[in-house]
Amino acid sequence: MKKQIIADILPDNESSTSIWLDLEALADVEITSEESDHPIEAALLPNRGHGWRAGKPGTQTIRLLFKLPQNIHKIQLGFMESAVTRTQEYVLRWSKDHGQTFQEIVRQQWNFNPDGSTTEMEEHALALADVTVLELVITPDIGSQGALASLEKLRIA
Repeated sequence: MKKQIIADILPDNESSTSIWLDLEALADVEITSEESDHPIEAALLPNRGHGWRAGKPGTQTIRLLFKLPQNIHKIQLGFMESAVTRTQEYVLRWSKDHGQTFQEIVRQQWNFNPDGSTTEMEEHALALADVTVLELVITPDIGSQGALASLEKLRIA
């Protein structure tokens, strides 16, 4: 899997009923930053660690560039925050023209609280054809610029 750090510009419970795409073989990844102890592979590839964490505060982008167009019917996302109370927003978008244009799949907010709401797991059922780029934009705290984004896992079928 080829990895590249990109600029800040916006353009484990595995389901046994899904066959997840082999992202290591099928896609390259671009990210705005990463902490060396929590690389993006830890979120994208099974059994590779405990998720990805941004290397700097603020909004972060994770972009999967598929080597060949993919048909996608399910996206599973997992987020965890057990130390800080914050409101996170993520936006999931896709492109079939190599990132020239994007269509939004979902925009969602979640309130993390160490006293109870520490995990967000989402599964989106879809019918997307010929996807060339999948983009996840995470704003870790919509009320502040000091929080670090993180992603426990991203699976695609």
